[in-house]
Amino acid sequence: MERGLIAVDRWNEESQAYFLTHLHADHTRGLSSDWSRGVLFCSPISAALFPSRFPGFDLSLLQVLEIGRPRSLKLASRSDGQDLSVRVTAIDSCHCPGSVMFLFQGDLGCVLYSGDFRWEPTNEQAWRAKKTLLRVLGGDAVDLLHLDNTFCNPAFDFPPRDVAARQVIDIVNRHPDHEIVIGVDTLGKEDLLVQISQAFNTKVWVWPERLETMHLLGLNGMFTTQTAQTRIRAIPRYSFSAATLVALDSLHPTLGVMPSGLPWSPRPHDYYAAPHRLIHTVHFSAHSCFREIADFVRLLRPAKLAGTVPSSSCYLNPWHFFSHLCQPHSESTSPKHPSKKRKSTVRPRISESRD
Repeated sequence: MERGLIAVDRWNEESQAYFLTHLHADHTRGLSSDWSRGVLFCSPISAALFPSRFPGFDLSLLQVLEIGRPRSLKLASRSDGQDLSVRVTAIDSCHCPGSVMFLFQGDLGCVLYSGDFRWEPTNEQAWRAKKTLLRVLGGDAVDLLHLDNTFCNPAFDFPPRDVAARQVIDIVNRHPDHEIVIGVDTLGKEDLLVQISQAFNTKVWVWPERLETMHLLGLNGMFTTQTAQTRIRAIPRYSFSAATLVALDSLHPTLGVMPSGLPWSPRPHDYYAAPHRLIHTVHFSAHSCFREIADFVRLLRPAKLAGTVPSSSCYLNPWHFFSHLCQPHSESTSPKHPSKKRKSTVRPRISESRD
C-alpha cells in the first residue's frame, strides 16, 4: 500500500487517514493530547475511553467506526493525484476493550490489519467476529495480511482465557488466608477480574485511574479503591515485583498472580529464571497462541502476510511458518488493476457449533 495514505497505529508520519486499533501504550506512541495531524478512526469503546487517556484532545478529530459496518473513504494517490475509493470496516479483535482489526477494500486491493488479537475457537465473541469478517469480505481474497505475530512460535501454546481464569480462581481458592495481588495493564483482562469478583462474591481493589476505566466500561459495583473491603487486589503490571510482594508478605501472607502469555521473570526478558516462591504465573493471554494464529491464516489464505512485531529470538516472521497457507499472488491482484478482484478459491465456513 502506498505510504502517506493510511496509517494504522503510526502517529508520527504524514497520512490522509489515521486508524487506532486499541489504546494500549505500545500502539499509541506518538499520540498525545495535542496531536492534530488529521482524522482519527477508532471503535466506539476506544472513543469513549479516549478523553481519560488523552485529556484535552480535540475530540472533533475522532471518527467512530461501528463494528462490522463498512465506511467509505476518499483518498488521493500521492504519486499521480488519482482519486482512490476505499472501504474500511472495523472487526472485533477480542484483545481488550475497544480493540479492532481494520479491513480495507477497494482501489488499494484487500488488506487486513489484524492489530493485536485473540480468536479462541471456543469463544463466542470471537465466533461472532469471525462471522462478521467473512460476511464483509464477501468472497474477496485478502491480498495482504498484517498479522499479530507476538506468539508466532510453536513453543507458545496456552489455554483459552476462560480456562486460565478458572486456574486463577483455583489459586485464590487454595489460599483463603492470603492477600492476593494480580498484575494487570491499565486496560485489558477486565473479564478475568469480573470472573474473580463473581466467584468469590467480593469486590476487587484497583487503583483510582483503573476504577475510572471500569466505570467507563460499565463495570460498576465489582471494584473498589478501599483496601479494607477485599483481600484481592489488581495492581499495575509495572508495580508487580518480587520486592513488592516480599514487603507485603512481611505484613500479611501474600501471594502474587501474573496472568500473561509469557512466564513472569524477576529479570526482564529472562524467561528461564527460576520462579519466585510468592508468584504464580498463569497463561492468560490476550494474544493468539501459535495454533490460533495458524487457524487465522488458514481461514483467510492471504496472498502475502507480514508480522506487526519485529523479529527477535521469540517473535519470528510468520512467513517462515505459514507461507504454505498463502495463495499465489496473481497479476490481477495488483492495485494497478483495481477493477479486477481476486476471489478466494477457498470457501471458509463458520460452523454453527462453537464447542
